[in-house]
Amino acid sequence: MKYDFLIVGAGYSGCVLAERIANELDKKVLIVDKRNHIAGNAFDEFDENGILVHRYGPHLFHTKMKKVWNYLSQFTDWIQYSHEVLSVVNNKKVPVPFNFNSIEACFDKFKAEKLISTLLLNYSEGTKIPILKLLETSNKDLKYLADFIYENIFLGYNLKQWGVRPEDLDKTVSGRVPVFLSRDNRYFQDPYQAIPKFGYTKMFDNIIKSKNIHLLLKSDYKEIIDLVNFDKIIYTGPIDEFYDTIYGRLPYRSLNFDYKTYEQEYFQELTQVNYPNDNDYTRITEFKHITGQKHHLTTVAYEYPQQYIYNDNDPYYPIPNDENHSLFEKYKELSNKEKNVFFTGRLANYKYYNMDETVGVALQLFEKTISKV
Repeated sequence: MKYDFLIVGAGYSGCVLAERIANELDKKVLIVDKRNHIAGNAFDEFDENGILVHRYGPHLFHTKMKKVWNYLSQFTDWIQYSHEVLSVVNNKKVPVPFNFNSIEACFDKFKAEKLISTLLLNYSEGTKIPILKLLETSNKDLKYLADFIYENIFLGYNLKQWGVRPEDLDKTVSGRVPVFLSRDNRYFQDPYQAIPKFGYTKMFDNIIKSKNIHLLLKSDYKEIIDLVNFDKIIYTGPIDEFYDTIYGRLPYRSLNFDYKTYEQEYFQELTQVNYPNDNDYTRITEFKHITGQKHHLTTVAYEYPQQYIYNDNDPYYPIPNDENHSLFEKYKELSNKEKNVFFTGRLANYKYYNMDETVGVALQLFEKTISKV
């Protein structure tokens, strides 16, 4: 069969673009993925005990973009879900991002009141302040608070998650978990927060349900590319691997998950509890808090960050710093010269996208470029 597009990767970018091309342009698409499943890192499935788990860590959909929300809502009903996170600090579990409730949990009443009032004298209520920005303050009370948060909440988690100090990463990373001048314990404040009612994998299955879309799993596109008749490529994998790493490998962080099932209804108070300063794992996720599933057992995942090693584990997060951006730009220059190859997604764009951002970028690529070629 002749395909109009060969799409490498069955995650958000690949599946969204396949759907648009198949249904809006009425063109033929072949999606190829190395893994044995669709949905990329959003893949979920029932474990051996019948509990729905996210195989690549918790995926919690949230967005400010109505366009993205409306697009995905064509393929799933939703369960409303607002994510809350606790972090262990001095044997206490306190909300993160660090907020007024966290301050009151960590300090005595007099100290807490003073810190909160000082924050409100210097910033507006509802402000989100990146921790590295707060560390620059000249106010001694706020500097004390910033140092406390940095040492107890941020530094240890960052060292485990990224393998480097926060100062050695792009500021967009530290900005993801700001100090929040509020009593809102929700991790996100986006207007749309939910999870697919029947799971992410089912949503993806609905997205690519078209006679114009064919799927080939457990296959490396490089091994089959000469056997497939196609016009154009959409590539969502690591951009350095597309070019056989001629300038060297782009660094990524990877993750390892240890799943444990317990004979009790719930294991912890909320979906996610962070362990920034103790243990080798960064967090424990309990999936029944996400899905609302009723079951007498519960499954949790202990999450261990690790270095990405080619052909040994999976690349999860691009490591954003000046050196890596410079290396990426070399590959980007090559990609700009391509006439029939389109690059998109977290790995191809070497950007730390959230799920909604990935969908938004894919939709924009379709509307502005692919629909016109």
